[in-house]
Amino acid sequence: MLKAKLGISPICWWNDDLVELSDDVSLEECLRQASLAGYTGMETGRRFPMNYAELGPILAKHGISVCGGWFSGTILEGDIEENKDRIRAQMDLFIAAKAPCIVYGEVAGSIQGNRTAPLTTKPRLSDAEMKAYARRMTEFGEWCAEQGMPLSYHHHMGAVVQFEDEIDAFMSHSGEGIPLLYDAGHLAFAGGDVLGVIDRHHKRITHVHTKDVRMEVISGLDRTKESFLDAVMKGAFTVPGDGSLDFETIVKRLASHGYEGWFVVEAEQDPKKCPPLEWSTKGNEELHRVMALAGYEVVN
Repeated sequence: MLKAKLGISPICWWNDDLVELSDDVSLEECLRQASLAGYTGMETGRRFPMNYAELGPILAKHGISVCGGWFSGTILEGDIEENKDRIRAQMDLFIAAKAPCIVYGEVAGSIQGNRTAPLTTKPRLSDAEMKAYARRMTEFGEWCAEQGMPLSYHHHMGAVVQFEDEIDAFMSHSGEGIPLLYDAGHLAFAGGDVLGVIDRHHKRITHVHTKDVRMEVISGLDRTKESFLDAVMKGAFTVPGDGSLDFETIVKRLASHGYEGWFVVEAEQDPKKCPPLEWSTKGNEELHRVMALAGYEVVN
């Protein structure tokens, strides 16, 4: 039987890009609620201490482990050494915490955090630029793995690898040293084939974000005027079981290719409108349902 673990992102409780979409709960309360909702892992966020001597006992108290966490990379600009220096402290923490990976998000040139930048203004790379970028990312990913902490590359709305063809190009020009984080929500938002990407790139998928989407919100956006953060504010994202995606089919497709590892709920919503404990519990229950149907054993 395939093994899976269920984690969640603290973005359900507080948002690092939109402070107005944040509860004033402490890290301890966030972890308590996540544990109560049925999760055994959490990705890191801004309220996490970045040394394991301090963080470890807090996590242990709630039966939670580090199941990933975002790194804002700028490899597109070409300075690999500067990125090595910036990722070092996070890498040391994640190694001590026995985390599965660091989530690499490319922020150079990205509009994902710029509320004044319409969705249509996202950067596009030429074939030559994508090839050069993918090669640099492979070099950086191989170095991270050699240090003892692999990356998982997050295709993301507003960034240089957003659309399905960009994922395909990035994967074809990069090597196994830079694995892929599969995010169904970002892929659906970008108009991609959520099953086709799994079929083509399953050998490199090492981490999964189970982000659901409200397609009625996404379809109603004016992409020439509204930004990614505007979409978040309007409620584009939600937990599995509440949105438009068929996670039973998605999880079964991952299972058919032998994926084992973390499934992480990441649903940035207004915690005042969508109380995190209630909604994270809903997402957990839906994932347990579809994982049982897909033949997964959920383990701690």
